[in-house]
Amino acid sequence: MDMIVDTSVIIAVIANEAEKEALVELTTGADLIAPHSVHWEIGNAFSAMLRRERIKVEQAIQAIKLYQQIPIRFVDVELEEAIKIADTLGIYAYDAYLIRCALKYKSPLISLDRNLVEAAREMKAKVIEVVK
Repeated sequence: MDMIVDTSVIIAVIANEAEKEALVELTTGADLIAPHSVHWEIGNAFSAMLRRERIKVEQAIQAIKLYQQIPIRFVDVELEEAIKIADTLGIYAYDAYLIRCALKYKSPLISLDRNLVEAAREMKAKVIEVVK
């Protein structure tokens, strides 16, 4: 089964957050798909952790190496369709890319981001929400 994965899920697994076990169980056997933007969001998440002094650069580099081992198929989404979704829901394009991806591939979106999950539901996308 294909599953659309967002940055919150990837970071939770890499960082050994409390939801890791449930996320690994839910995604085991799934083919993970993400829009290309997720790749850059991962870098942004680690740079934010560095700025807040939550991690050291060596830890960020090690985490990125772990991230690069996760088999994710990165796909294109139509910017025009994503912008329509962003406008309809009043959300950022990054979230709209994920929703568009879920709709395009008719696959559930897994996320820890409640706002993203609710927005995806509004667009009638399938979702898998893991409660924090």
